[in-house]
Amino acid sequence: MERLFGLSQRLLASENVLELLNALPLYVQETFSVGSVAVMATDHPTVYRSSVDAKFDENVLRSTLLRGEPITQEGVSYVPLRLGMRTVGALSVTGDALSRETLDALGSLAGLSIERARALEALSKNRAEQEHERLRSALLDSVTHEFRTPLTSIKASVTTLLSGATLEDQGRRELLTVIDEETDRLNRLVGEASEMAQLDSGMFKLDLQPHSISEALEAAMQDAKAALDGHPVELLASETLPKVRMDVQRIREVLMHLLENAGKYSPPGIPIKITSEVKGDRLVTSIADRGPGIDSFEQSLIFEKFYRGQNQRYTAPGTGMGLAIAKVIVEAHGGTIGVVSQLGSGSVFSFSLPLDKYGAAI
Repeated sequence: MERLFGLSQRLLASENVLELLNALPLYVQETFSVGSVAVMATDHPTVYRSSVDAKFDENVLRSTLLRGEPITQEGVSYVPLRLGMRTVGALSVTGDALSRETLDALGSLAGLSIERARALEALSKNRAEQEHERLRSALLDSVTHEFRTPLTSIKASVTTLLSGATLEDQGRRELLTVIDEETDRLNRLVGEASEMAQLDSGMFKLDLQPHSISEALEAAMQDAKAALDGHPVELLASETLPKVRMDVQRIREVLMHLLENAGKYSPPGIPIKITSEVKGDRLVTSIADRGPGIDSFEQSLIFEKFYRGQNQRYTAPGTGMGLAIAKVIVEAHGGTIGVVSQLGSGSVFSFSLPLDKYGAAI
């Protein structure tokens, strides 16, 4: 009983059928100190052995699986692995040290373990399919909402221009400006979706070269100029900071997304603080705002694709891809990204890049 209990604890550690079948013969051999063990399952034609020279007759093992009856032949015991009335595999054990009752209990335990692993695999597959469906629904919801707004503006402007209504030059210019801006917005939405697909597939290469973080910061602040308009920006980054081996265009993109979020979700006139400093073997860059903050539950979700905060989902433009893109880029550099936030007190988004002992990133 103690040995069966010990074996059950080892078998419970396996959540994959192939992993379990590979490990089961050796587990049985070690637990019961028998000569050699072999096992096969109904849907896995391969025979798994405790050792290369395991003694057994493969034809008899298969016959045991098909007939579901125990057989002892030439010093080898063949046991069906049962789950109730159903046979899910067969096991061979060399030697006569184990009683028939022990072999039957061993067969039932192994059969139950195989079926448990199959159930866990099916559950994981089902969860993956549910997650796929959730992401697809989120994408459709995001795309529908975000594309409808610029398309509506473009359609209204074009309809007005084509209607033949008498418009002053100023009015015509305003409508053309709306078309130009909303077309740029549509182009960006499509670009982010395409980039997210590329990053997800891993089909991108980093151009790692030594750069100062200020190079990426200055460019990113220009990229996010529209979102930062009306927000005082305080930059604290020493000129003596070590250079980092980075893809400067990709890190510029990370900073642009973080700065745009800070500007987008902060009330007008609220300052935004940017800091960059060395902490241990990392260069840590942070963007702090005094916006509405992020609920603790949502802090673990905002870096997922297409996720947008419940309170901001319909009040600020965006696809929910910016932070997901930033996360993939930072992690590709060997760094980490995260947020510290409190409702009503603002948020601090930070990402780190690793440094080697000479001050340059690994």
